[in-house]
Amino acid sequence: MSKKIGFLGCGQMGQAMIQGMIKSRVVEPEQISATALTDETIDFVADEYGIYISNDNKKLAATSDILFLAVKPYMYEGVIQEIKSSVTEDTIIITVAAGITLDKVKQSFDFNVKVIRSMPNTPSLVGAGMSVLCPNDFVTEEELALVKELFESFGESEVIGEQHMDAIPAISGSSPAYVYMFIEAMADAAVQQGLPRDKAYKLAAQSVQGAAKMVLETGKHPGELKDIVCTPGGTTIEAVNMLEQTGMRSSVIQSMNAATTRAKELSKGKK
Repeated sequence: MSKKIGFLGCGQMGQAMIQGMIKSRVVEPEQISATALTDETIDFVADEYGIYISNDNKKLAATSDILFLAVKPYMYEGVIQEIKSSVTEDTIIITVAAGITLDKVKQSFDFNVKVIRSMPNTPSLVGAGMSVLCPNDFVTEEELALVKELFESFGESEVIGEQHMDAIPAISGSSPAYVYMFIEAMADAAVQQGLPRDKAYKLAAQSVQGAAKMVLETGKHPGELKDIVCTPGGTTIEAVNMLEQTGMRSSVIQSMNAATTRAKELSKGKK
């Protein structure tokens, strides 16, 4: 790929994507540029990833073929006003924030800009990301394929309609946090039973990874896979029964609904 890639903003998510792209060799470090607010971040990213990074957003916008807006949602309007005179109709703009609609970005730029709304997640840092993409009508199929190639350099990607985008943070964008809490809770219980902490984390994390891989690779319903583990009268069915009694499913569903409600609020401009 010969395109010049720009990251306006280079926090944890931006760095995860940059590292994934470089490790997969889909692009070389010299093809990537970025900006950051603090000298500390600029120095760290330059040393860690070998890319050019500065605090000049306008220069970055003018020299990028594909420009990631990897800043917080409340910063979008100000950032776009700063760079819109430096962006052309050929630049592909990729948003990386919940609640930033395609129409909102187009209105802010005030011309027919190519926009792809995205929602990656932090496991991109280890090449196991799950990203969702939603292009506007000005993005061609070839351009979308190019962007998918970038995202799939650090995981998997899916393209969906914008009417579903507010549900994405709950299911893939935010969900690693829920899984980390689940792993931590399992490890705490194991430590309570006498296992060393490092062993407990490894056993819990590997088991979660293995279970997820079973769902993805066997194509079987998660309920069917659960039933296979539940020996009649055994330990697993006792644990499953207790999870049902204490409302695990209900808690997860309510939590995801809360995340989706917040995403919809952000889409409507609520702070």
